[in-house]
Amino acid sequence: MTPGRLPAVGAAAALVAALAACAGPVAGPAPAGTDAGPTGPVVVLAAASLTDVLATVAADLEAEHPGLEVSTSLGASSTLAAQVVAGAPADVLVTASGTTMATVTDALGGAPVVVARNTLQIAVPAGNPAGVTGLTDLADPDLTVALCDPSVPCGAVAAQVLASAGVVAAPDTLEQDARATLTKVRLGEVDAALVYRTDVLAAGPDVEGLDVPAEHRVATDYLALALPDAPHPAAARAVVAHLRSPAGAAALRAAGFGTP
Repeated sequence: MTPGRLPAVGAAAALVAALAACAGPVAGPAPAGTDAGPTGPVVVLAAASLTDVLATVAADLEAEHPGLEVSTSLGASSTLAAQVVAGAPADVLVTASGTTMATVTDALGGAPVVVARNTLQIAVPAGNPAGVTGLTDLADPDLTVALCDPSVPCGAVAAQVLASAGVVAAPDTLEQDARATLTKVRLGEVDAALVYRTDVLAAGPDVEGLDVPAEHRVATDYLALALPDAPHPAAARAVVAHLRSPAGAAALRAAGFGTP
């Protein structure tokens, strides 16, 4: 061994040590459970009246965030809220009722935000064969009438509208959500129903809508909540953020919803 090389080797070793110190610790894999961002699958439970617009929102989100897989389950807000409180696996809940959403936040916490608004219309089959003209016709025993069950948001709002107009309706069927009520109209099984105006628009030429007089209208707020225990919290936040974004608001307005 050449004695003159020792200082050089020592200097090189010192340099390596110094560089290692500057570089800091080597990054290892992310800790288990760390959320890497808006990736999926992400499960959205939402009021049935959002069926069509959520298909658009899901497609937009998946295009914006490759790897995100949006699954939706639609139904009555009260049913979905009960499922969430009971522990059903979900990331986002969107209800058509503040009261219904409160049952979830009271149990689980969280801060929902308003993402859309809606109002009811009188829906009749194309051509309005029964000649329905207004809310008072919903009390006519000679007509076949469908309403949402009072236990679900569209039924609760319908009750407020009818009470405001002093009408005691005579429904022949009470349905579990707005879409089921609309289906009765679209198939010609009833002469009239009270459903959201967005449902009337979604039905196309099969259904016509008659406006509820302005003095009897009741607005419905839709609230979205990224659930506190969401399995995919970053993806849940991305869904809610999109609903509140200009692109999400545009999709909602195109479907007939109002936006905050």
